[in-house]
Formats: sequence, C-alpha cells, structure tokens
Amino acid sequence: MALLDDFNSAVTQSKELPSRPSNEDLLQLYALFKQATEGDVSGDRPGGFDFKAIAKFDAWSEKKGVAKDQAMADYIALVKRLQL
Repeated sequence: MALLDDFNSAVTQSKELPSRPSNEDLLQLYALFKQATEGDVSGDRPGGFDFKAIAKFDAWSEKKGVAKDQAMADYIALVKRLQL
C-alpha cells in the first residue's frame, strides 16, 4: 500500500507545484494518472478541432501497456522533478 499512498500524496502535491508545468509535462501527468487509475485508453480518438482532447488522448495512448504500478511510480517521479 506504500506505493498507493505515495501516489495519492503526489496527486495532492501536483496541485501545489511552485510553478505551472509545461504543456508536455501536464500531458505526461495526465497520461500517467489515467494509466495508473484506469489502465489502457479505450474508445475512439476525438476528432474535429478539439485539439486539447486529441492531445490528451494521444498522450494517454502512448502509455498503453504500462503497468499500473509503473505508471504510479513514474507519476511520483515526475511530480518530484517538477517540485524542484
């Protein structure tokens, strides 16, 4: 349960970062969070001009096959890096 506790703590800390992360870092946080909590992406890729939804879908899709525990560990590491 230590990993889950650390992950939940990192989620809280991600909302209190000293500065706004880059768009790429935000997409990685989103993708790792979704992979850790929901697993592989499902459904169709958004279409049209909803570029934000497309970017989020693509970022999550890149994490396909990553184990939940690994996604949690990667999320924790990313939040720690962003806190510096």
